[in-house]
Amino acid sequence: MIVDAHQHFWDPATADYPWMTDDLRRRYGPEDIAPLLDEYGVRGTIVVQARHSFDETRELLEIAAATPFVLGVVGWVDLTGDVVGGLDGLVGVRHQVEDEPDPGWLLRDDVQRGIAAIGEAGLVFDLLVREAQLPAALETVRRNPGTKFVLDHVAKRPAEDGAWAEGVAALADLPNVTCKLSGLVTAFDAEGTVARTLEWFGADRCMFGSDWPVCLLAGGYGAALAVVGDDANVLAGTAIRTYGLEVT
Repeated sequence: MIVDAHQHFWDPATADYPWMTDDLRRRYGPEDIAPLLDEYGVRGTIVVQARHSFDETRELLEIAAATPFVLGVVGWVDLTGDVVGGLDGLVGVRHQVEDEPDPGWLLRDDVQRGIAAIGEAGLVFDLLVREAQLPAALETVRRNPGTKFVLDHVAKRPAEDGAWAEGVAALADLPNVTCKLSGLVTAFDAEGTVARTLEWFGADRCMFGSDWPVCLLAGGYGAALAVVGDDANVLAGTAIRTYGLEVT
């Protein structure tokens, strides 16, 4: 069984995605990924937010309700506001922390209250961070031992990875963190990153994510799947356990 724990839908004609490059600036919907899931034998997916908008979260929940292969939604909610009121139907929450100018943004009191509320609701918090935000991510996980965290894209390994390696390895020492082997075919040394991450976390705490449609920029869906190997936990088991997915 294969579960894709990280893919996106978007339509830049109807919403703004400040991070988006021109080669991704078109609509991607369920009809675009469905043939790939059939081709590679993927049972289902988790769709993940791509902008700081609760309107997008509602739209993704509507798509999930109408799309049998979407097993869960990791959406955006305002961590500094009424978090609990926006969690219905979600399996997790993500904020694009990598885009915050303050590397310590996660440690703000209002953000910490929001993350605690996510944990109390039994949901996952996806950490989208880079090397600069890893210290704050590590402290956040330590402060919230009862919350499940997932490190997206292995914190986007840089070419020189001293601080990155130290930070990711420290996160791997904490039992409430799992890691997505996602976003790697468009990044530095995908195979080496997978090998190091599996060494740190173990296969039972790593999961496959295609990062479709971003993966189309470098090798495509098949390349994203091939780089993670064939361990059953990586391909499906870890995602099912971590997000509490129902797979039929």
